[in-house]
This record gives sequence, structure tokens and C-alpha cells, in this order.
Amino acid sequence: MEEKKTTQPLKFHISLMDKYVLGEIIIPFLFGIGLFTALGLSIGTLFELIRRVTESGLFVGVAAQIFLLRVPEFIVLAFPMSLLLATLVAYSRLSSDSEIIALRSVGINLFRLVIPALIFSLSITGITFFINDVVTPSTNRQAAVTLQQALNQVQPNLSQRNILYPEYADIVSNDGSVNYGLARLFYAEEFNGNQMKYLTILDFSREGVNQVLTAETAEWNIRENIWDFFNGTIYAIATDGSSRNVVRFQHQQLALPRAPLDFANRPLSYNEMSISQAQSYLETAKLEGNQNEARKLAVKIQSKIALPFVCIVFAMMGSALGIRPQNTGKAKSFGICIAIILAYYIISFMGESLAISGILNPFMGAWLGNIIGLTLGSWLLYMNIK
Repeated sequence: MEEKKTTQPLKFHISLMDKYVLGEIIIPFLFGIGLFTALGLSIGTLFELIRRVTESGLFVGVAAQIFLLRVPEFIVLAFPMSLLLATLVAYSRLSSDSEIIALRSVGINLFRLVIPALIFSLSITGITFFINDVVTPSTNRQAAVTLQQALNQVQPNLSQRNILYPEYADIVSNDGSVNYGLARLFYAEEFNGNQMKYLTILDFSREGVNQVLTAETAEWNIRENIWDFFNGTIYAIATDGSSRNVVRFQHQQLALPRAPLDFANRPLSYNEMSISQAQSYLETAKLEGNQNEARKLAVKIQSKIALPFVCIVFAMMGSALGIRPQNTGKAKSFGICIAIILAYYIISFMGESLAISGILNPFMGAWLGNIIGLTLGSWLLYMNIK
């Protein structure tokens, strides 16, 4: 009789050495998060809030709320720097205490020693991406609005002209296929803080019939979450250009997105936009023919994507420098860490500036620091393993 072979599911195994190396990395990593976040908040937020409290009479409780809302932004910046410091300190300690020599004597490859740091950096990269794209834009916007309201800087009579907002969505064709494209184009000649004036909305959400809505004014109905249009006309136009139906109205409610109002009410700054919002603004800038703004947005989008991957770059560079035979103390490791951080951000700033000016394309400009850092880290690691 043939014996049945039972297959056991593969299990991810963390060796004792991996746990040991990770333990050496995590402690300085947590220290680095606290250190770099505190430094960033102090330079970028705390001093400004103290000035607002003393000069503008900002309430201390509101200042504390704004301070907490700005924390995610600086935690994101602290993650890669903390990884660089942690890997540099951890592997330098193992090297100076001859533990790396002992591990190599039993046949463990240097690259195998670096794998725990690289896997750890991958997990931090995912966390960084989530915070940077989901949490930080929301908290930054809330902090800005809270500060404006506290200082009575929100102007109800805000006036803006030529509001143009494209809405992209899945469009269902007559044959049942779904294509992603421009669903509506929203244009208002003026926005005074409460009302949109002289509106034109082109609706392409239904294939075969396009609608054109014109209205003298429009307001957002907060209670019903719907738009109130006044003194307008709705035209239903077939694909051959013929007008199928014309409806004139004095008051019409339509369930359209609120996004054009948010866009007009307070345009988002770069650090208040998620990647999807920035993409929407990019399409708007292209439609308006604003090439300079479109180029800036394209670079900022790529920079937002590139930032989390700095964790991997810094982890590789810290590991490669740390495992070299040396006797490096924590003070020297911290000095090397600061030098690498400054060099990286100078290169990144130059790359973004060249991309915004049109010399480099947005991808190359935003990823220049990562490419150089990853190349240098890989070369250093190869030279150590060689």
C-alpha cells in the first residue's frame, strides 16, 4: 500500500538571530521617533504657536489642539530618519563588540544579517504611506482651519472667480462596459463664500445623452446634503447635437457632489492633499492650461509616493555602514546619521527644483534622492559582503 503524504502548510519562521537583531534595532528606532518628531515639532510648529499665543492672543487649549494635529506630519518625516539612526547604531554596536565576526565564523552571510532590517523597513514603509496619504492631509487641514477660526481669519465674504472642477467616475456604456473618465465638468464664474454664481455644468455621466445645466446661482443645502439651483435651464443634448429636452426652472434640487464647494471654499495646500486629491487638482490645472501649477502638482504627487520608500533607502544605508569593521560610538553614529540626512534632503530639494523648472521630468526629480541613496547603499553593502 502506498503511504499518503501529508503536506504541511509553509510557516514563516523568525530565527533567534532575527529576533536578536530586531531587538537591537527597535529600541534606537523608538528613540529616534521621539527625538526627530520633537525636533521637527519644535522648529516647525511649537515656536510659531508660542508666538501666536503671546502676540495674537491664541487660546492655549486651541494651541495644544493644533500642536497635536500636526504630530502625524512630523512622525512621517521622523520614520526614515529613525530607521537610519537605528540600523546604524544597532549594526555598529554588533560590529564593535565583534558579534558580527562571531556570526560570520559560524557561516552566516552579512547579507543575511541585514535582512531583518530590510523587512522591518518594508513594514514601516507601509505604515508611512498610510499616515502620509490618509491621516496627515486631514489633520493638517483641520489644524489650518482651527487656527483660522481661532484667529477670526475665516472671511465669510471670500470672493473667487472662475471656479473649474472636473469630476471623474466610472461611466457605464450602453453595452454594459465600464470606463473611467470625465463624468462632469463644473464651472462657476464667481464664488462669494456662500453662493456660486453664473454656473455651467456639463454632465457626461450617461452615454448617448449629455446634459448641460446653467443657473444664475447655486447654494449647498446643509440639511439635505444637496445642491439648490436657482433661475436656470437644463438642456438634454443627443450625441448628434440635437436638443432632446429643455427644462427651465426657478428652483431645482440636484444630488451632485459637494466637492466643487470644498474646492472653491478653501483651496487645499500641497500638504493638505492626498494623492487622489492632488490627481484631481492636477487634471483641473491641465484643463485650465496652468502648466506651472500642473508641473508643481505632478512633482508633489511623485514626492508623496517617494517619501515612504526613503525608509528602505535609509535602512539599507545604515545597515551597510554599520556592519563595516569599526569602533563607532553612538555619538559618531548620530553625526553620520545627520550628515546622510542633510545630503539626502539637499539632493531631493535640488531634484524637485529641477523638475518644477522643467529640466527633469517629475518622476526623476522626485525620486532622485531615493535612486542615488539606494545605489550608494547597495554598493556599500556589496563591498562589505564581497
